[in-house]
Amino acid sequence: MTNNEVLQHVRYIFALSNEQLAAIFQLAQCPQSDEAISQFLLKNGDPAFRRVPDNVLASFLDGLIIEQRGVKDGAQAQLQQTINNNSIFNKVKIALALKADDIIAVLAAADLTLSKHELSAFFRKVEHKHYRSCSDETLLKFFNGLHLQHQHAIKLIKE
Repeated sequence: MTNNEVLQHVRYIFALSNEQLAAIFQLAQCPQSDEAISQFLLKNGDPAFRRVPDNVLASFLDGLIIEQRGVKDGAQAQLQQTINNNSIFNKVKIALALKADDIIAVLAAADLTLSKHELSAFFRKVEHKHYRSCSDETLLKFFNGLHLQHQHAIKLIKE
């Protein structure tokens, strides 16, 4: 899954406007212009399309954590140079304060069944013998499940 797709999925899940995306980038001290954000959201192949660099996506997800949970006391996280599906999954999990049972329910809503042991393997250090790389399909199912749960919550609020 590309960084642009991740940004688009997060935007879709939370129904974020370009202004809200800019505010989240700003929270992580990684300001992006309206033009850059618009270019990130274009389809690949569009002449104005621009790829989201790893460090920019990592900063955005850090901003999402701040947006959802508030600023953490102490030293700020170092600017992450690379990002993968496991770190994306972990940052979204932290932002939404999801526990293992919550994630399993989100994945089940998207027709994916994982045990707690399989799930915990995604959040281990790469050097750990039980580490498992998160596939694009698993991350996509996670985003789809979040969208379904978020839409259901909005529907309940409106009723």
